[in-house]
Amino acid sequence: MKTPSIIVIGAGIGGISAAARLAQRGLHVTVLEKNARPGGRCDRISRDGHHFDTGPTLLVMPLLYDAEFAALGASAREMLDLQRVDPTYHLVFDDGSGLALTSDLIAMREQLEAIEPHSYHGFLRYLEEGHRHYHLGTERLVNRDFRKASDFFTLANLPLVFQLKPLVGHYHNMSSYFNNPRLKAAFSFQDVYMGLSPFEAPATFSMMPYTELAHGVWYPKGGMYRVVEALMEIARAAGVEFIFEASVKQIEVDGLRTRGVILDDGQRLEADAVLANADLPYVYRDLLPQDGMTAKLERKRFSCSVVSFFWGVDKTYSTLGPHTLFLADDYRENFKSIIDDLTIPQNPSLYVHAPARLEASMAPVGEDTLTAIVPVGHMSQNGEQDWASIRDRARQEVFRRLRTLGVTDLEEHIKFEMNFTPLSWRKRYNLMKGSTHGLCHNLTQLGYFRPSNRHARYHNLYFTGASTRPGTGLPTALVSGRLAAERILDDLGMGAAL
Repeated sequence: MKTPSIIVIGAGIGGISAAARLAQRGLHVTVLEKNARPGGRCDRISRDGHHFDTGPTLLVMPLLYDAEFAALGASAREMLDLQRVDPTYHLVFDDGSGLALTSDLIAMREQLEAIEPHSYHGFLRYLEEGHRHYHLGTERLVNRDFRKASDFFTLANLPLVFQLKPLVGHYHNMSSYFNNPRLKAAFSFQDVYMGLSPFEAPATFSMMPYTELAHGVWYPKGGMYRVVEALMEIARAAGVEFIFEASVKQIEVDGLRTRGVILDDGQRLEADAVLANADLPYVYRDLLPQDGMTAKLERKRFSCSVVSFFWGVDKTYSTLGPHTLFLADDYRENFKSIIDDLTIPQNPSLYVHAPARLEASMAPVGEDTLTAIVPVGHMSQNGEQDWASIRDRARQEVFRRLRTLGVTDLEEHIKFEMNFTPLSWRKRYNLMKGSTHGLCHNLTQLGYFRPSNRHARYHNLYFTGASTRPGTGLPTALVSGRLAAERILDDLGMGAAL
């Protein structure tokens, strides 16, 4: 009997993990990646002894990593050599005051009570709600495929409307626990991970601050790119073939099936099934015959984008912790500028990462490696945004914010700069509108309402990644890869147990 062959388009986290699972079940799997290295948005740049993670800079939701690596026959803790980061973040407010988010409840109590008397009790109640949302959400939403409506709309899921608060806004829900707007911001900013504003995100996402404090924020030795390297080791050991600098021009279809792909150089590759790990809206628009789905996807809500700076610095800024987040007091206006106006806020919240605080080898001796990330709007339909100007404004805002911490001479000590704008994200990773998180996670784009991981017409064409189920983020990309692999195996009559 002929061994089924699978082509995977894109060596992102979902693509690599799905490829590994399929190969472990005996399928012949070939992964085609347009770039010279795997990882997709979870990329790495190295220059002159400085090492930068271009995507995620911290590992959250470690229990999902544990489960997904275990399903691949590996140990996440051993392969990733994880180090816990605590405090998780140092938050800095507009007046220079701060809050160190930590799992040390005594330290949290002292800090919270100093900001708002009696707020510690509200914090504990918020964590209790986050615990419920995390466990129910991961079990009933994240780890489920919802292949048909009846999988989602069940009597068993009906209580989730009350248990997960999907109809309640996250920021509005914060009023049940805190009065101080800075505390409301401190425990809702994580919605940006989903490409969402806390003012439109469902209260379900209280699961994110909960898991960070309860399960920890972690750092893999070698940076977040180590996750990619570990998955590559597993996939190659299973027999997956990787072809880099192989850009797919078209998914070839015939009737109700796909036959394979055509590369930019005209080469045709046939397969029994195709799994697309490229950005789903891009796949429908650029790789498939037009059938109305492109227009439907373009009407959906896309996540925000970011301007990222990668600086090699010729001195060490030891006062900077590994994860520093500057939270603007005009919190609502920040998100209005990003989500509605598709630009950079006047006083943006922003994030600075100093990986050498966690691993000295991320920078040369006596020097520093810094990454600054400024959330901005995604690309507009008319393309009128001046990204060079927005980038330059973002850079100055980072310098201004750092001066409040006593870092006053950074500009003088930058050896080199690399930067990404939404234009970069689109060109480098084929992300529609330069949206770094794909489709956002508002209520009508969650669970069953998120695009399916199998094409409605071509039943041997599948999807994995941020814009399909269960959604965006590195740990959920692992789940997405597993769900897609299970569906392929089911359709091939090989069973879904992985």
